[in-house]
Amino acid sequence: MSPIKYFCLTYEPVNEEGTFSEGDILCGTVTFTLTKDTKVKTVLVKAKGDANVHWTEGSGDDERSYSARRRYFKVKENLVGESAQGTVLPKGAHNFKFRLQIPDGDMPSSFTGFHGKIVYMLEAKLSRSWRWPSKDQKEIKFVSKSFPQLDKVFCPQSGSVNKSTGVFSKGQIQMSATVNRKAFSPGDTLSVVATICNSSSKTTRPKFSLLQKTVYRASGSTNSAEKTLCKMIGKTLTPDSKETVSCHIKIPVDAIYTLFNCDIISVDYFLKVYLDISFAIDPVVLFPLVIVPPSLAASQADEAVGPYPAGAVGAPSYSDFPPPAFPVGPYPAPTGSGTYGYPAPGPNQHMDISGYKNQWAQQATPYGFSTTAFTAPSVQVPAPTVPPLFQQGEEPPSYMSLFPTSQDNLSSSGSKYKS
Repeated sequence: MSPIKYFCLTYEPVNEEGTFSEGDILCGTVTFTLTKDTKVKTVLVKAKGDANVHWTEGSGDDERSYSARRRYFKVKENLVGESAQGTVLPKGAHNFKFRLQIPDGDMPSSFTGFHGKIVYMLEAKLSRSWRWPSKDQKEIKFVSKSFPQLDKVFCPQSGSVNKSTGVFSKGQIQMSATVNRKAFSPGDTLSVVATICNSSSKTTRPKFSLLQKTVYRASGSTNSAEKTLCKMIGKTLTPDSKETVSCHIKIPVDAIYTLFNCDIISVDYFLKVYLDISFAIDPVVLFPLVIVPPSLAASQADEAVGPYPAGAVGAPSYSDFPPPAFPVGPYPAPTGSGTYGYPAPGPNQHMDISGYKNQWAQQATPYGFSTTAFTAPSVQVPAPTVPPLFQQGEEPPSYMSLFPTSQDNLSSSGSKYKS
């Protein structure tokens, strides 16, 4: 019978949330009771952080497994000192204090997903010769202090961070949208305003979705998972109408933070604003968002995004829309191997088109969703001032010329995609 009883590891929190970050100190106690004098080799305590992914594809002879692992840090301390002969501990209760420091550096936050996880663990182990060791471990919640580079997340290669502008125009359907800011924390409210001009004979409905995309990477392949966290639907817009709609979406309080600094797991968020048109490709605009701890979101709260109108047909979207079958703007139909093959914008293409004048009447009746038209009651109906779109007779810039495709194609999903 083992002489070791009640082997237990405890640690002290450093804040009210019980989280730890780079550079924090882990202090605690290893407690156990011995029923007799016992020789031990080590009483070891260690902290470590690891990321792992694993999934399989196919079946039978065609089954193939993918896995990857990353070690972020490992620190340890032997609480009884080093001795080749071991150390004899007397009978009775023992309490060993420890103090370990998490290294500085850029490390991802804790995460648990279907095909992978990022885990930070604190472990204590008592070892004896020719005996099974006694162990206890505790998972610690790690929150990274790093913040995504918003200029790359929102406007890659554009040089514009606070305002991104473009115009969707196909036939007689046009739409533009604006989001109040870039960074949010769980529980925050996201505000979006969309202006829709439906000069066609078709009816349409505006929809707003908060999307989460998780990508696992291993051995040159990826496995993607997409999830809709929140969706709101407006009432039908009649033909030959121009309306301004406003929507407020609450970020779920249990939403995990954006994961951007792990090379084998990433978590991204997008606000998708689109029109549901029967028997037609839906106009779509995507807003990349970041969800971060409240302390980091507060520093970005005063930075607004928009107006950010929808892209041209065939622009990369989160719903795997097919590429266009006709040229968009001055560019030919896509033929390249990249995302729809669009070229990078030229040096004379500018992001700001605020000089264009609105060809529609400025006194159009404001439009808002009725409370019965939504799946959630948090939508309000302000009548914001909407920026002008473009002057009649002038050719608006295409969306893809203003927003080049990011390296990680949002429309690609599935485990066969090669990174």
